[in-house]
Amino acid sequence: MSEDYDAGSIQVLEGLEAVRKRPGMYLGDPHDGSALHHCIWEVVDNSVDEHLAGFNDTVEVVLHPDHSLSVRDYGRGIPVDQHDEFGISAAEVIMTKLHAGGKFDNSSYKVSGGLHGVGVSAVNAVSEWMEVVIHRDGTVYKQRFEAGVRVSDLEAIGTCDDTGTTITFKPDLSIFTNIIEFDFDQIDSRLKETSFLNAGLRIVITDERGDEAHQVEHHYEGGISEFVKQLNARRETLHPDPILIAGEKEIEKGPVTVELALQWSDAFSESIQCYTNIIRNKDGGTHMSGLRGALTSCINGYAKKKNLLKNDGLSGDDVREGLVAIVSVKHPDPSFSSQTKDKLVSSEVAGIVQTVVYEKLNEFFEENPSVGKLIVDKAVLASKAREAARKARDLTRRKGVLEGGGLPGKLADCQSRKPEECEIYLVEGDSAGGSAKTGRDRRTQAILPLRGKILNVERQMHNVAKVFQNNEIQTMIRAFGAGVGNNEDDEGAFNTEKLRYNKLIIMTDADVDGAHIRTLMLTFLWRFMRPAIEKGHVYIAHPPLYQLSKGKINRYAFSDEERDAIIDELRGDNPAAKIGVQRYKGLGEMNPEQLWETTMNPETRTMLKVTVKEAEETDRMFETLMGEDVPERRAFIERHAKEGTNLDI
Repeated sequence: MSEDYDAGSIQVLEGLEAVRKRPGMYLGDPHDGSALHHCIWEVVDNSVDEHLAGFNDTVEVVLHPDHSLSVRDYGRGIPVDQHDEFGISAAEVIMTKLHAGGKFDNSSYKVSGGLHGVGVSAVNAVSEWMEVVIHRDGTVYKQRFEAGVRVSDLEAIGTCDDTGTTITFKPDLSIFTNIIEFDFDQIDSRLKETSFLNAGLRIVITDERGDEAHQVEHHYEGGISEFVKQLNARRETLHPDPILIAGEKEIEKGPVTVELALQWSDAFSESIQCYTNIIRNKDGGTHMSGLRGALTSCINGYAKKKNLLKNDGLSGDDVREGLVAIVSVKHPDPSFSSQTKDKLVSSEVAGIVQTVVYEKLNEFFEENPSVGKLIVDKAVLASKAREAARKARDLTRRKGVLEGGGLPGKLADCQSRKPEECEIYLVEGDSAGGSAKTGRDRRTQAILPLRGKILNVERQMHNVAKVFQNNEIQTMIRAFGAGVGNNEDDEGAFNTEKLRYNKLIIMTDADVDGAHIRTLMLTFLWRFMRPAIEKGHVYIAHPPLYQLSKGKINRYAFSDEERDAIIDELRGDNPAAKIGVQRYKGLGEMNPEQLWETTMNPETRTMLKVTVKEAEETDRMFETLMGEDVPERRAFIERHAKEGTNLDI
């Protein structure tokens, strides 16, 4: 590093160069696929804005074989006349200038998802090339850019009798790493949401990358009510139709409209999805706060008024248990915590949402008292279960479990006391645990053998006390030292900052029983230590299935296909060469050296990081596969078995 620091050290990044240098500031992480897909959302959101303005009813998205992607709408078409200040077309200004757009003064768009004017220009900056085709005023115009720089002028290339815009771009793979392919399922899920949030908007997605083109169409006249029904499709709902709430309040810059759909079910978790100007706010924000406050006060008020409560008031967690809700706010000038719009921070929205929900939900309960009673009864049961769980937790805490005091005797702890460099292996059985203890790096690797299959907590969500009484679960809680429970407001709730280990690694046999034990552990972590998964602390060890040997050469294979390929490689030109093949039935069959070499050595091991793309879908998956609904689980397995899917869950 140079010690010279003078005027020559100061860099000024002009135009779109800043985006290429620091794409994470504008689009998200360029390494994990979020920025890559955010490029699509930025372009699509502009097309949806045309729908919100009343000029577009169809969006077409096409994934091309050359890894480029097109978005076509039938709106007004980007303006093509010359911009007075820059002396170039308005289209080129939009495509190449940060903070340029028609959404700042609310004259062209009353509400819009793209408000910072960096969306499509940022996408242009991180694209190997981008082409824009505009249908406007009876003429077709086209312009091409490379790395955000114009390589052709906007020129007329034909005539047309329609209007709209098509943007095609190919991401620059020198900027995006690790994940460089568009994920059809992720695109389909996001655009399905977009269609639900815009009743009547038709979105067609076509994937041309395979041997045959694959096309999906989304078009929902029922809007967010239909959205909630689909989210609850596999659950037993308390009331057949979602509760629809809508309201509007005028602020200085224009009207703020609020639209909600609410439906309770017999589930034990809540799912509230928040949107502002049809943009998903995955971290919630002020609209979430307003909804939660209104629900707690409204349901408590109704319960007391109807004499449905025999004790103190219900908590927010009680009234939201089993709730699926979609909150959609249209705001003329929203404020977000970042360019990726993950959290709404407009302070006035909390009061607007709270007022609208409180008034409208009270009206609904007065008109539908049977539904109101069902929701209150559900909340009362949740309150009783929560109280029983609290007592069980207090008992467990008195035993020193929740504080991590008195570490379990079977834990072989590591020497380091720096959580960031420590990891714990949750090992199936004492036999494998013995090999792991001997073969590990004692400085940073801890081993916790678990005996047999832990409790299926999904079937005990109505009796949480039983969960805390399970010995193996108590052992894990004590070893991790970070508490238990997903409700942040509860004393003793799970807190990743208190974790004694940065990595929680599940290591089970590569057989059906091992897969079942792994799933039981993941179910427990999801239901009681969810932040550990969401913040990337949970991993699955990937031990080999085979050891292949020829003389002094030893190789390992993790699948049948890899085994066959290694055998062919070792035989070489001698098909009769004798190859030793050992099939590992369990981790206990490996000696400590083999276990270290194949599964525990950070330099050579393969591990699978447990991630969550969509919390709501993950929740439903655990309910289906681990819950009480046997017919639904059977139908799920039969459906995927017909598809030939490998359900490695």
